[in-house]
Amino acid sequence: MKPNGRGSRNQSCELISRATETAFAAVEHQPSTELGTGAPTQSCAESGESRPLHLLRLPQNAVPSPPPEAVPAAATADSHAMPDSPVISTFAPTAAGFGCPALSLDAAVVHNCRQLAAKIASEVTAFSEAHSTVAIERTVLRLCGITGATAAGVPLVNVVVAALEQVGELGNGIALPFFSAAVALDLTPQQLADVLADDASALSTDPLALHAAVQIRADTADRARALAHQYAQTGIDQIVAQRAARKQFLRDLGEGNQPLCYVIVATGNIFEDVVQARVAARQGADVIAVIRSTGQSLLDYVPEGTTTEGYGGTYATQANFALMRAALDEVGAELGRYIRLCNYASGLCMPEIACLGGLERLDMMLNDALYGILFRDINMQRTLCDQRVSRRLSALAGLIINTGEDNYLTTADAVDAAHTVVASTLINEALGRACSLQTEQLGLGHAMEIDPLRPNMLLYEIAHAALIRALFPGAPLKYMPPTKHMTGNVLRGHVQDALFNLVTVLTGQGICLLGMPTEAMHTPHVHDRYWALESAQLIFGGAAALGSELQFRPGGVIEQRCKQVLEKAYELLQNLATTGLMDGLSRGLFADIKRSRDGGRGLDGVFARGPAYWDPTGEIIDKQLQLISQQEAG
Repeated sequence: MKPNGRGSRNQSCELISRATETAFAAVEHQPSTELGTGAPTQSCAESGESRPLHLLRLPQNAVPSPPPEAVPAAATADSHAMPDSPVISTFAPTAAGFGCPALSLDAAVVHNCRQLAAKIASEVTAFSEAHSTVAIERTVLRLCGITGATAAGVPLVNVVVAALEQVGELGNGIALPFFSAAVALDLTPQQLADVLADDASALSTDPLALHAAVQIRADTADRARALAHQYAQTGIDQIVAQRAARKQFLRDLGEGNQPLCYVIVATGNIFEDVVQARVAARQGADVIAVIRSTGQSLLDYVPEGTTTEGYGGTYATQANFALMRAALDEVGAELGRYIRLCNYASGLCMPEIACLGGLERLDMMLNDALYGILFRDINMQRTLCDQRVSRRLSALAGLIINTGEDNYLTTADAVDAAHTVVASTLINEALGRACSLQTEQLGLGHAMEIDPLRPNMLLYEIAHAALIRALFPGAPLKYMPPTKHMTGNVLRGHVQDALFNLVTVLTGQGICLLGMPTEAMHTPHVHDRYWALESAQLIFGGAAALGSELQFRPGGVIEQRCKQVLEKAYELLQNLATTGLMDGLSRGLFADIKRSRDGGRGLDGVFARGPAYWDPTGEIIDKQLQLISQQEAG
């Protein structure tokens, strides 16, 4: 059993150091590369005390196999099916008996749904592979080590991409012209980026000089390719090393039992977020999510450095990621369990933020193009292309992606629109598979949003949650709390959250974003999180094995509701397989929101890949994913 008491300062530092050193040493580098600055910065400063919350959840080493009947009939084997596995998630420890009552579903319908979802996803993938975006090209530069910003705060990756776009050298990818210029001018890539950002340099003031510098010449092309490959390998090695570091931490410390308790910090000031995150971890939180500042998803750049101002959240930056990761590593060593860190890789900078999350060892990321399309009016062509690259990087980093289907139920009726959540999760599964995401990385989303005054509301919520669980065995499903029908009545809100917690554990959800009684009033305070964590742990402990002890009545309300929702999802997928996902989005089939294929923000940042398009990072990621798959299979 893992230690739960507070360790000494030296013990904490030793655990952190050993996990990081072991993991980084395990990564095999190319002879020409070395690790850069991607190693996590660790702090061993003593931190304040907080009264520990008595945990009612079962020991972390109690991970028995669920009973055979817990495996749903729907989990049939085909090329697009989830692997045959228990209904519980496979990514974290599970308490004794934790599971979900079995559902009797039509295996043929489930199979056909997956085939349709795969067809829909393949069309999206084909489009994404034929196009690139300014965010994707900036991500290539970030993986090659380009960092920093101008005095005005413009990231250098934005400066470089804009400069090469201006002289018409972006269509075949940024890597070859940029590294050709570095070779021709005898500059390092970082030096070249600095020169392009210098208002007094010829390259930044004379387009003809820049055009001449970036020309790909026969005598330098091979050197440019080799140099680009070397720098890209170094960046990707850093992400792989962070993946290994996470595995080492989990081996040394373990983590909480499912359902993992997920809470949000969102002060706007990363330094205050760190304080609140430490407190939440000591109170029993397993996942800390740093919600982004309002509107960041619409910024076409990622700010540099730590930030202390934000509205409704804190800016997602590499420096902020590193600061919070170090703080959670320290408090995790103190508590004797690994604390996961979550942020948002959605919006106009999806691939860049996923890259930075991999470099700084985030563990989960909100990553869903449909969310940005529907709720932030980001152009669908832009964000679907960006999503593919961001998810490939998430696969490489071992990140769990969290999708945004729960948001559909905030704008559409949760009963009428339940089938759209199911259809979307199936499409997201297929899109994730196409990006090499594994079962334990598919944090598919859904939510409890039915009007609490509706008759039999609880039965319907159980049905919806059980259906998602049955369709995706082994996936770490993220279940979202009631928000739409929360009011200023905190006592009623607390009851609604308690019902949500009960459904969570009854149906074997993997990740539980805890509801706050003050949800409708303000950003949660520290004591609100304590209240929510205490209630969730009480229910999760008291009902840990409830799902494996109960059965759904054949022909009853729950079973019939599941079949009805699945059939409607099947019809929707048939429709989308004929028209395509983009057409379905334009017709408002999800969340009752219509978006134009050529409308929204960011369309001007999309371009068709030229005949000589080259991206060294894509080649290396492909090889590294194959290597990781072979190693982990062994």
